[in-house]
Amino acid sequence: MQVFVVGGAVRDALMGERVNDRDWVVVGSTPEAMTAQSFVPVGKDFPVFLHPQTREEYALARTERKTARGYKGFAVQAAPDVTLEEDLARRDLTVNAMAVSEALAHQPPSTWAGHIVDPYGGQQDLQSKVLRHVTLAFAEDPVRILRLARFAARFADFSVAGDTMALMRQMVEDGEVDHLVPERVWQELARGLMSAQPSRMFAVLRDCGALKVLLPELDRLWGVPQRPEYHPEIDTGVHMMMVMDMAARLNMPLSVSVACLMHDLGKGTTPTDVLPRHIGHEGRSVKLLQKVCERLRVPTDCKELAEVVAREHGNIHRSAELGPEALMRLLDRCDAIRQPERFARVLQACECDARGRLGFEEAAYPQAERLLKAQQAALSVETAPIAEAAAAQGLKGPKIGEQIAKARAQALAASL
Repeated sequence: MQVFVVGGAVRDALMGERVNDRDWVVVGSTPEAMTAQSFVPVGKDFPVFLHPQTREEYALARTERKTARGYKGFAVQAAPDVTLEEDLARRDLTVNAMAVSEALAHQPPSTWAGHIVDPYGGQQDLQSKVLRHVTLAFAEDPVRILRLARFAARFADFSVAGDTMALMRQMVEDGEVDHLVPERVWQELARGLMSAQPSRMFAVLRDCGALKVLLPELDRLWGVPQRPEYHPEIDTGVHMMMVMDMAARLNMPLSVSVACLMHDLGKGTTPTDVLPRHIGHEGRSVKLLQKVCERLRVPTDCKELAEVVAREHGNIHRSAELGPEALMRLLDRCDAIRQPERFARVLQACECDARGRLGFEEAAYPQAERLLKAQQAALSVETAPIAEAAAAQGLKGPKIGEQIAKARAQALAASL
């Protein structure tokens, strides 16, 4: 039995990055031999075991062969005679198809020279900063298109090999991307959104044609003009990518990044005769993002935040012009009193939108500070005494609410 650390752990160590998780491959063993050494079986589709002490995952070397379209359409063979090279061949990218023996894995990467198992040129591609498929078996799993795009977002200075891009385009033409299950699409997109430069993920997906299949609502934004006095970058697709990268730069959470991704989808359905204006795009964006979230099974908290941002981002950008009563109505529409933490996320997404424009990357966003101050003033109002006094006057339901809203507006006026 031989044990190797493989994949991302080797790649990250060679790049000088922190290694968080290690994947181990066991060559020349069987499930019975593993359990005899107190390894705990956990794999459902193929033999994976937890180490009895470290709880790290150890998988038996295996091969995969596609039998049908879809995520489950693979026949897996794990056997003692499967070699390490055969196991590495099933991996997606050359930079992920390297291995180091268990003994060396615990030593500094500087000691690995000459001892890295690298049958497919991963070290050279790592040095050249190229994302390249290992074998043509890449085409058997369309999830790999998403994974490569996600790696492009994480390693933004890496290019995609020409033959790999050609292969992905052929996969899209052959309809392979049509069979991706929503959960896997969302999983990879979400991880890409949290990467260093999310725009690279979408650029790769757009270049190979997959974006048009997976997110046509986003894909159609390229080439749609905006008013240059507000958007010097003009192209809506370019603006969206600038907003996404701003969210990454400001270390925004996933829910904010999703809201940024979907806030302007309605601009893709603006009638051409009114361009570059986009009257009513906010409402259209809400309807479109609801369909996207349902299709991809996006978590509810991400969907609800995106709805508020899509509907209100224009009003929030213009909020400096609003008086106390109008500000209170804006806060109510954002549910800022009941959900103060979510409102902070709304403002973060709006800041990314405002700064995700050519020439505005370093601009301040005073609207956020003013609205947070207004929110605190509204929250400071003691509503119980107001409700009691209103009830004593014979007021009920909505009338009591009007009295509370009036008191909050007065508090807002005093704070601004």
